[in-house]
Amino acid sequence: MKDLFDLTGKVALVTGGTQGIGLAIGLLLGKAGARVCVNGRNDEKLQGCKEAFKNEGLDVLTLNFDVTDEHEVDKGISLIEKSVGSVDILVNNAGIIKRIPILDMAIAEFKQVIDVDLVAPLIVSKRVVPKMIEKHSGKIINMCSMMSVYGRNTVSAYASAKGGLKLLTQNMTCEWAKYNIQINGIGPGYIATSLTAPLRENGHPFNDLVMTRTPAGRWGEPEDVANAALFLASKASNFVNGHILYVDGGILANFGYLKGEN
Repeated sequence: MKDLFDLTGKVALVTGGTQGIGLAIGLLLGKAGARVCVNGRNDEKLQGCKEAFKNEGLDVLTLNFDVTDEHEVDKGISLIEKSVGSVDILVNNAGIIKRIPILDMAIAEFKQVIDVDLVAPLIVSKRVVPKMIEKHSGKIINMCSMMSVYGRNTVSAYASAKGGLKLLTQNMTCEWAKYNIQINGIGPGYIATSLTAPLRENGHPFNDLVMTRTPAGRWGEPEDVANAALFLASKASNFVNGHILYVDGGILANFGYLKGEN
């Protein structure tokens, strides 16, 4: 059983992995034996990531590069390959969201979200996949969303990008699965991170929405998403391909659910 989830000898890259869900994923992959590399854009957060790994007795290679820039991605991946080897596990986690009504959103803002949340996973994947094809082995995990399948007010760009990422995941599967590369996505539900802390205060309307509409009756934890990532990064998922695994406490299964209903 342990062998199914053993990542010893594997090189994993987590983009946008300095905090929250990305950090939790990186730490768990490291605990499973992978040599973890974390990308970010903020040197202070990258240093904090190093300290988080050190506190767990783990090493991490941190890199500052822009995932939307093909030249920077090439330089970053080349450094990984030179330092620890080619990427076996890619977690396309970097992302942004802009909560702006459609009529108020500038086209440049819309394009920025699309670039980070949809185009960047393609750029990074195209850079690492040739080596995966050579080895006839690889794992790609795209961070999708519940908004890969439904919309909400003020998040048109984010939902468009995540819906596109879901289909990109499936198209990657159509082209690359024959090389023993598994490409899947994770769709987190509402997760307790520093970014959602203001929304989770008792009495906040959004907290009430999440608590009453989620059948599990709680916010998810970053570790809940990391557990799913470990499965998709491991041998246990070797025949799982083109799948979006929603880690949402059941909210998509029954969005009309109200806590306390029979």
